[in-house]
Amino acid sequence: MELKIEKTDAPSRELLLLADESEALDDYIDRGIVYAALRDGRIVGQYVLLHTRPFTAEVVNIAVAPDCQRQGIATALLRHAAETARRAGFRILEIGTGDCGLGQIALYERCGFVRTGLDVDYFRKFCPVPVFENGVECRHMVRLSMDLN
Repeated sequence: MELKIEKTDAPSRELLLLADESEALDDYIDRGIVYAALRDGRIVGQYVLLHTRPFTAEVVNIAVAPDCQRQGIATALLRHAAETARRAGFRILEIGTGDCGLGQIALYERCGFVRTGLDVDYFRKFCPVPVFENGVECRHMVRLSMDLN
């Protein structure tokens, strides 16, 4: 089954909520560009690309349908994000995730991102309810970036 990635004006909100349940979701969907991975006409993954600073874009949300995980879809989406940002003239691509999201951090590093910082107590400051992953409270956001030059 072939995977096709394209810009969409009708993102799956349900899918994006898997990666981010915050109130910021609507804001960055409106300000960013949503790309969907389609397999047999079904959206199986998505990411949102947002212009954040001069020459810098960020993947502010990436999600893959639970029944389609571990099939290379997230890797394909991240490669697409890097190439899309590069073609648009961006020099840096950023992404962030919770400090207890070890699987996500490993994925991002395998795709060429490097750790660049830590937003201390990010989730306690900006999320109305505590965020837990793998039974551990996420407090800090790990920031990663990729040089697109």
